[in-house]
Amino acid sequence: MAAHETHYTLDRPSFDKPVKLLIVVAPYYKDIADNLVAGARAEIEAAGGTCDLIEVPGALEVPTAIAIADRSSNFDGYVALGCVIRGETTHYETVCNDSSRAIQLMGLQGLCIGNGILTVENRKQAEVRADTKDQNKGGGAAAAALHLIALTRKWGAQTKGVGFKAPSEAYKLAASDNGPTTA
Repeated sequence: MAAHETHYTLDRPSFDKPVKLLIVVAPYYKDIADNLVAGARAEIEAAGGTCDLIEVPGALEVPTAIAIADRSSNFDGYVALGCVIRGETTHYETVCNDSSRAIQLMGLQGLCIGNGILTVENRKQAEVRADTKDQNKGGGAAAAALHLIALTRKWGAQTKGVGFKAPSEAYKLAASDNGPTTA
């Protein structure tokens, strides 16, 4: 059983400039969501960061809220939190797969997101995973976002000039009647 496993945990990243994260939570199971948020907040604060919190109706809305926030605000990263417990229909698979896929796609586009949306078979599994004194998946999701922010800050300003992307001064505009022009 996973509860008896020991796992390696990366050291908490440090930052020379403050970090600000947005926690987006679907509080469908309020007690579980509250524990996830408590774990995430504690991890962010331990790293010297700050956070805002917003609630959305369900796990499917979490990625949409993150996308809206990314377009409209200046957060360094995001923590996606919620809980999906298997029921009697295939809705469980849809919610789990689609929310996870959307979060992953945004991550591949450069957003720093820690995914703490629990996908479990029963309430007991959710309670253990959300408990800040047990598996603390909310804290783990915040830690993942913080590590991605650290990587972005480490490599964000570097460019390699790989592929077809030329330095801006190398772009040439079409010739006009007055001869060639450069940008």
